[in-house]
Amino acid sequence: MDRTLLLARLAEAAGPGRDLSDAVVVRAPGRVNLIGEHTDYNAGLVMPVAIDLEIRLAFIATAGAEVRVTLAADGRTGRFTLGRIGPPEHDWIDYLAGTALELGRAGQPLTAFTGVLASDLPQGAGLSSSAALELAAAWALCGPSGPRVDPLTLARICQRAENGYVGVRSGLMDQFAVAHGVARAALLFDCRDLTWREIPLPLATHQLVVIHSGLPHELAAGSAYNDRRDECERAVAALAGLDQGVRTLRDVDLALLARGRGRLDDVAFRRARHVVTENARVLATADAFAADDLAAVGELWAASHASMRDDFEISTPELDALVGIAGATPGVAAARMTGGGFGGSTINLVERGAVGRLRAGVDRAYGPLTGRQARLIPLEPVAGAGWLTA
Repeated sequence: MDRTLLLARLAEAAGPGRDLSDAVVVRAPGRVNLIGEHTDYNAGLVMPVAIDLEIRLAFIATAGAEVRVTLAADGRTGRFTLGRIGPPEHDWIDYLAGTALELGRAGQPLTAFTGVLASDLPQGAGLSSSAALELAAAWALCGPSGPRVDPLTLARICQRAENGYVGVRSGLMDQFAVAHGVARAALLFDCRDLTWREIPLPLATHQLVVIHSGLPHELAAGSAYNDRRDECERAVAALAGLDQGVRTLRDVDLALLARGRGRLDDVAFRRARHVVTENARVLATADAFAADDLAAVGELWAASHASMRDDFEISTPELDALVGIAGATPGVAAARMTGGGFGGSTINLVERGAVGRLRAGVDRAYGPLTGRQARLIPLEPVAGAGWLTA
């Protein structure tokens, strides 16, 4: 929804006679992860991209303490009171309320507001609509002057909201990517020391294409996502008995993992093996992009998908089918599932002239294989969250 239409919806929500001269609009992009899955909460390496699908929140600061937000899509309204935030409602408003709670705990001044929220991020695609919602909320809650902390600090505040109030024990990657996105590049982010660098992408010749499997990706408290985190922590506890320097799976290499095999049950061993090898694949992918070796990128993404399917067990037949179709399509350089798993999407690096060929292949083969309908979403890397001025 463009800025003019969104402000018109805000005028309706704010009520007749309300002066909207001070109204502003914040945008917060979604993200797709090129490689490095379930490594972030293990202090590992990731390679996300902020994408040109986003959440937009038009708002006007108000007196008092009530935050009231209306969804442009269906008119539903959520609200909470600053300083008196109650328990989660298990709905979308929790992401805003949790962000307000954590901003307050971090000592940030908060501003009440009336807002209208629009999104073109597809639900259940694993493109981090939750982190985009948190970052948009954080900018609005900080008022028209914007956040008074740096983007990384703001991302960590939003992560705490998702971990604590919402109850999903996610790592920092999603919020980091939404806050720090760079146009035309990916970010290699080290979740242990919180450093990053840009990874230029071959966008003159290739395009990133997400394919939504039609099987929604849902992360919720008590989900299999949280189970995977518990299994990784179980591996850390066992391996720490061999090496006191082990605090996370980032501290483990394949030699130590082999030495500790007898201390680990099969599930914990395979979860740890995925994380250790995935970290290596992230670094190798960065090197392959720097060398313009897209054949190596394809091999690394294929190995990543196999590891998520077999060792981490987060893929699905639908995601496997999409990766297989992409691999058989001329012009597709690389394909793998992306995101937390258990549904959602694949990420594909495709020659710009071959996107139509990939679409035709998916349309022809995916439905008969799965009984579902997939959606292709071409993407471009964009800058992180900020004001929408035009």
